Amino acid sequence: MNVIYCDSLVIGGGLAGLRAAIATGEKGLSTIVLSLIPVKRSHSAAAQGGMQASLGNSKMSEGDNEDVHFADTVKGSDWGCDQDVARMFAQTAPKAIRELAGWGVPWTRITRGERSAIINAQKTTITEKDEVHGLIHSRDFGGTKKWRTCYTADATGHTMLFAVANEALKHNVDIHDRKEAIALIHANNRCYGAIVRDLVTGELIAYVSKGTLIATGGYGRVYKHTTNAVVCEGIGAAIALETGVAQLGNMEAVQFHPTPIVPSGILLTEGCRGDGGILRDVDGYRFMPDYEPEKKELASRDVVSRRIMEHIRAGKGVKSPYGEHVWLDISILGREHIEKNLRDVQEICEIFNGIDPADTEVITDEQGRKRGKGWAPILPMQHYSMGGIKTKATGESPTLAGLFSAGEAACWDMHGFNRLGGNSVAETVVAGMIVGEYFAEYCQGHDVDINTHDIQKFVDKEQNYMKSLLEKEGKFNVFEIKNKMKDVMWEHCAIFRTGEGLAKAVK
Repeated sequence: MNVIYCDSLVIGGGLAGLRAAIATGEKGLSTIVLSLIPVKRSHSAAAQGGMQASLGNSKMSEGDNEDVHFADTVKGSDWGCDQDVARMFAQTAPKAIRELAGWGVPWTRITRGERSAIINAQKTTITEKDEVHGLIHSRDFGGTKKWRTCYTADATGHTMLFAVANEALKHNVDIHDRKEAIALIHANNRCYGAIVRDLVTGELIAYVSKGTLIATGGYGRVYKHTTNAVVCEGIGAAIALETGVAQLGNMEAVQFHPTPIVPSGILLTEGCRGDGGILRDVDGYRFMPDYEPEKKELASRDVVSRRIMEHIRAGKGVKSPYGEHVWLDISILGREHIEKNLRDVQEICEIFNGIDPADTEVITDEQGRKRGKGWAPILPMQHYSMGGIKTKATGESPTLAGLFSAGEAACWDMHGFNRLGGNSVAETVVAGMIVGEYFAEYCQGHDVDINTHDIQKFVDKEQNYMKSLLEKEGKFNVFEIKNKMKDVMWEHCAIFRTGEGLAKAVK
């Protein structure tokens, strides 16, 4: 039996896991991070739009503070969040963003003439004397009263992940990639680590620790259409549930993002609409002001997603070989703005759809309708999991001692039933900071008191289970079953749900 001992074990190498690992590394605890893939390829890198923190630097952020951010978070959660957690989060976010700046995140700063395209698109009057140059900039995001979403162009997650990963290495965090946790080791209602499969050799390894933190991201891949990477299959939640002791919370709370591109499902950031991009239907008509006259395209994500689907159902969708969709038009922002602040979006559109979203040329389709050549086809798809491993405000499971969780894998319950854009990227590092401190304290105050015989039982159980799978001679294709389940989830458990539909899905 191969056993590896450490003080703190972090399962998941995205922003939340790495930030928590830094917290334990700073305390001198031996820390191991397990990751399915090299950590700098984690799904956190896909976050584009930005991170919410109430810095109040720009003119459109004037008057912003932690109280306003807290109120936006509570309202945006459909009043379903844990308000103690939301308060802790809003208070800590400004500290986290400044810490990241110190670690090398190149936040987009306010410069002379920086916001001309945004100002024009939003019909906002800002004079040069209102600008404070050199401070961290922010953009508008859905469901917020102030411009609060700090960003690095539209590659925020990418820059944050590299900085946090480098900081983890600086604190001697030991990163073991290409490893998959397949079961938790636990005894007497306490977690002692995980049974892990080496994805290169197939070997099973027991990682035994004083404390274990799960930060494996969401479970979006249970749906047919999702913006999530192929690694986001909910493994962390699954292995917690299979202990029979740890609990999951709010698993029905799933967010659908309004603007993934069709058909690949790659996300076009909310920053597109925050900077002034608009949604158009089959006739080229901007329809969101009819539904949401105040916030228009920047109503909260659940609202915009529902409105798009309602509009398509009303016969205003654009027909395509991949089903109906609507258009996202950012060409109105101008080429200079797009190539500076939305360059990842431009690259995605060019590579996956062969269109340049900055192109303002008007073309006529087969039905004689005029549209912009640069408009991007979009359709709401699954995006974020508010549910996950149920935790206390400290990030620890209330039922399985020694098991912590942070980030999208956790039901820390900061998001309630809907998440504000920019709050998830913020949550990764803020929860990593806060929960990481509690996690480090736990690991410092406890010892490993499980014997080798009990560890061997967990290894044998998983070894026998895998052997039984390999020896099966079933007649059904497991991938066909899996895809059928994804179809069922998309048909009956997506944006619109009914009792009848859910009953069909279960059957």
